[in-house]
Amino acid sequence: MAARRRAAGNPLALAVMGLLLEKPMHPYEMRATLRDRGLDTAFKLGTGTLYDTVRALLEREWIREEDTGSDGDRPRRTVYALTDAGRTAFSERLDALVRTPADDEYPVFLSAVAYLGALGPDRARDALTERAGRLAERAERLKADLHRALDGSALPRLFMIEVEYAVHMAEAERSWALATAEEIRTGSLPWPADAR
Repeated sequence: MAARRRAAGNPLALAVMGLLLEKPMHPYEMRATLRDRGLDTAFKLGTGTLYDTVRALLEREWIREEDTGSDGDRPRRTVYALTDAGRTAFSERLDALVRTPADDEYPVFLSAVAYLGALGPDRARDALTERAGRLAERAERLKADLHRALDGSALPRLFMIEVEYAVHMAEAERSWALATAEEIRTGSLPWPADAR
């Protein structure tokens, strides 16, 4: 049972099951769809990793082969569909992830912020300002991806809601970084003399 829970918690497995909730797909289409939606940055999306995930979901009977066919001279492609057990596992894990903030997530940036004082005020301010610029670029790139995915397509906005979340997170982190850099500049964030 623990292996089943781990598989349901695998971000790529959740993405695959989420795509199959929309419609049956071949792994190549899954990969292309995730890339088109800008989700390939959320997890490692190598071809081998995707096929390993599909195999693991098949073993757990959360997905099934729906059709195997070929298109012209192309090799045979297996199209997969979500099973009732997969739909249940997916919705249970998704519900838990949405309801409960994870206590076991340790973002690298949080670790770096814990030692911000070691950079000294000028270097810390400059680093935060540069990060804010990169976050602005990321937010704009995500907005462009979102616009491209939704513009003129029948894809419901709900299927891209995670990109909106990523935009808001980047913008919130950018605001924090700029505000903290400004506090360092004005001296309203006291810097111990021995940490300069």
